[in-house]
Amino acid sequence: MKKIILLLTAAYCFSVISYAQEPPFISDSLDGYIQQGMKDWSIPGLAVAVVKDGKVVLMKGYGVRDIKTKEPVDENTLFMIASNSKLFTATALAQLEYDKKLSLDDKITKYFPHYRAYDTTTTQLATIRDMLSHHLGTKTFQGDFTFWNSKLSRQEIMNRMRFLKPSQNFRQSYGYCNSCFLTAGEIIPVVSGKPWEVYVYDSIVEPLGMDKTHTLGHGMEQMPDAAKPYTNTFSKDLVEVPYDQIDNLAPAGSIVSCVKDISHWLLMQLDSGRYEGKQILPWAVLQRTRDMNTILNSRRNSLTSTHFIGYCLGLFVTDYGGSQVYWHTGGADGFVTNTCFVPEENLGITILTNNDNQNFFEALRYQILDAYMKKPYINWSKLRLKDFLQERNETLAKIDSLKARVKGGKPALHLNAYTGTYENELYGTITITANGNDLTVKFNSHNNLTAKLQYMDNDEWLITYSHPAFGIFPLKFKTEQNKVVSVDVKMNEFIELDPYTFTRNK
Repeated sequence: MKKIILLLTAAYCFSVISYAQEPPFISDSLDGYIQQGMKDWSIPGLAVAVVKDGKVVLMKGYGVRDIKTKEPVDENTLFMIASNSKLFTATALAQLEYDKKLSLDDKITKYFPHYRAYDTTTTQLATIRDMLSHHLGTKTFQGDFTFWNSKLSRQEIMNRMRFLKPSQNFRQSYGYCNSCFLTAGEIIPVVSGKPWEVYVYDSIVEPLGMDKTHTLGHGMEQMPDAAKPYTNTFSKDLVEVPYDQIDNLAPAGSIVSCVKDISHWLLMQLDSGRYEGKQILPWAVLQRTRDMNTILNSRRNSLTSTHFIGYCLGLFVTDYGGSQVYWHTGGADGFVTNTCFVPEENLGITILTNNDNQNFFEALRYQILDAYMKKPYINWSKLRLKDFLQERNETLAKIDSLKARVKGGKPALHLNAYTGTYENELYGTITITANGNDLTVKFNSHNNLTAKLQYMDNDEWLITYSHPAFGIFPLKFKTEQNKVVSVDVKMNEFIELDPYTFTRNK
């Protein structure tokens, strides 16, 4: 794995740091730990903030937001916080419930009479709380390939949720669902008269003085101080990827922010809804978002010594070091982030990064938690790095072996036999055309997503997406009586776990 030299030499920037009475790891070892972690995990830029006992005790940027210009990360550098947006949505809905504008137990069909889930029972019973708790019975990320970065409107996404066939039981199972959060969030304009992005800004972002924060990500490339997104999931080197266009899923993940602004959000969470002495949100609203609605695990984890994990409303909850810990992560193409707060310790943490293929952002969170909770030292980064590197090397070796099979061979059928329009009930259509000796796939529900198909051997093709984060995989057409009838298309599991079957139109 190639090392990025600039990470070894880039100076870090800081705005606030007060080491007085902080744990030794924070005062003596944190800088070196982060710099080594960024090197080990190939992270261009990282920003971190820690709040403790009502104060910001650490706010710092490391590395660069752009590996070409080498502009440094600081406390104002903007990252897509992705699913850390979910707690903003849940909080807004809890506030509207507090104001008696709705109940979280209201049926979705009360606000959207034409809404349909896959089955009638779910359609009739699904509530706002169900949507905020991922109770639809679908698999984690199901539908995201169709919805993420697509040109579908919010209403069109909701309409297509009727094609999300559940693999689990409604309300008895957990499947992380971005379109569910969209659906819940779209109730906000119905009862408030304001679009989700305006209501969240007016009721939460602005009162907290989060003046760098954007509730929508459109035009992020033009935002001052925006970090560039990178990945190396399918390549040896870091590759810059386009900024995600997910404002159509805004309530699930569109917020763009920085650690300075998120520190305000954390301080408010830890002071019963107050910020700088002013009550921003009622304490009852915050309590509502922290009520566990889904049991994810109730068995002891030998590594972390936790005994349960649950999902509240836009928040995970667990026990750690004898305290109740709330947290959420966020992943967008090129960014992974987290926020975390521990009310009993009066401690809050946020970490924002611009490489989506790493787990250091979570290792660092545990490292900071351990320091403040006085737990025995474990180097979480080193602990997780070995398995990560092994898996990464296996992925890259597999890609190399697939590419080596592209030798200019010819498929069993004439190239034109594979061309045409293919359809998937959920996604819509793709168009496959001939391009020299290869094929080109155009994904018609996306604005700019294509893929190249190169023939390998044994009736298998290599699919390489135009968007680097979507991946490189083998692909096989299904044929009957020398005619192509369908094709299964796989994508990065970061986007969706299962492949899509597209049937060729006759």
